[in-house]
Amino acid sequence: MQIQETLRKPMMEAKYLNVDNTDRYRPIIRLFYLNYEKLKYWMYQEDVYEELREDPYFRTYTPEQCQQDLTALVGWGNLVTIQDTRRVSTIEEFRNKKFRYQLSEATVEVERMVIRVENLFIESSSLEPTLLERIRISLGRLSAMAREPQEKIYVWWNDLNNDFIRLNQNYQDYMRELNSVRAEEMMKTREFLVFKDRLIEYLRSFVKSLQSNASAIEQYLRAADTGEVAGILEQATQYELSIPRIDVEVDRELIYEKMRGRWESLLEWFAGVDGRESEAARVFDTTNEIIRKITRYAARISEMSNSGANRREEYRKIAVMFSQCRDIHEAHRLAAVVFGIERPLHLKGIGSRQTDSINSGVFDEEPYVVTVMPRVRSYKEKAQRTGIVDRSKEKEALRLETIRRIGEERRLLASYIKENRLEFAALPEIEPGVRDVFLTWLSKALESRGLWGKTEDGRKYYLENPEVTERCVVRAADGELEMPAYRIRFEGAEE
Repeated sequence: MQIQETLRKPMMEAKYLNVDNTDRYRPIIRLFYLNYEKLKYWMYQEDVYEELREDPYFRTYTPEQCQQDLTALVGWGNLVTIQDTRRVSTIEEFRNKKFRYQLSEATVEVERMVIRVENLFIESSSLEPTLLERIRISLGRLSAMAREPQEKIYVWWNDLNNDFIRLNQNYQDYMRELNSVRAEEMMKTREFLVFKDRLIEYLRSFVKSLQSNASAIEQYLRAADTGEVAGILEQATQYELSIPRIDVEVDRELIYEKMRGRWESLLEWFAGVDGRESEAARVFDTTNEIIRKITRYAARISEMSNSGANRREEYRKIAVMFSQCRDIHEAHRLAAVVFGIERPLHLKGIGSRQTDSINSGVFDEEPYVVTVMPRVRSYKEKAQRTGIVDRSKEKEALRLETIRRIGEERRLLASYIKENRLEFAALPEIEPGVRDVFLTWLSKALESRGLWGKTEDGRKYYLENPEVTERCVVRAADGELEMPAYRIRFEGAEE
């Protein structure tokens, strides 16, 4: 895509749609547009003011406000102004510059677009099979049109393009409506069954027309002579250039490229290019898929309706048949036919039988209970509710045991501390647990800023010789550890 300079500029003609005082600008533009359709192109300020004053919303509207609004619209390029000198009778009137106003071409197109957007949900799109026939007939005259005058070629080309544009736009809009969320919700309701058949018939008629005309159109397009097509496009371009226009510069290359692009779009839509599938084939598949979806929704609604039908008489008939059985065995056979013969239930994992007799039936065996669990992730078994058990004695015993164990550990650790000092070089062979506790104390002191630490029972200590260079070996049952000969000093006596 080539980004041109016009694509980067802001479109000032559309500014009146979303600014302050839009409630005044839009009625003014709509008033000019309605008069434009009546071939009344020029309007005076007094005409605009009088027309707006007829509406109750503009009861307090003043001529000064009208003048300001018209000036703003002129500045944005929405209105074209010219000074009216025909009705001037004095120099004072000429100085007051009485102006006439007219809609600009860009504003006419913008207002047309606004009206289409306003009627978007009122004017529904449709499928027109006749457009396919018109395109087929127009392309069938392709060779003959190459020898016609420019005027006829131009009319033929415009009719062909208008039909193709209408076909493409209407189909896209109609398919968008059928694939919308609102349409999906409506297809799930029972009211949809009322016009389901008409909708399917409408779509099938379009599919039939597409089948009967698309192949012929494809043959015309593939058989078209490249030179004839180029000549027709050239003649249509020449006629487009010959149309007199005021204050409009027409670029010949731009017009020719636009016409050639539309011809290539026709080829892509009906014939396909570079081995790719044509748009007509995709339209055919999409329409059939819509028909299948409508049928599925209708079938589902019918099944839901039938599933809720009253089966009281059916149940009564089955009950009468069971009551007429001679014995329980005949009732079992009837139950097998009514409930279990068409869709038998097979259970795996049944335990061993109590007897191996072949004469023992299902009703002579003990039942085998199978607990079926739901196949959902959120399922949890219900917790069994039990009363609160008094475990105060167990807790007290555990507390006393813990106190005893901690006391023994403290006495064991204190046995290695001599005169409030723990020297790693003077330690005998110790248990691995004791070694780990001493190393924990040492690491706490080394990590603190003041080389201080505190044991689990609250005793404070500090590292006496952090810069020691001597080394020692601490022996334990699981191995030996070589380390600096640190000394730890404890404050106060052990409690």
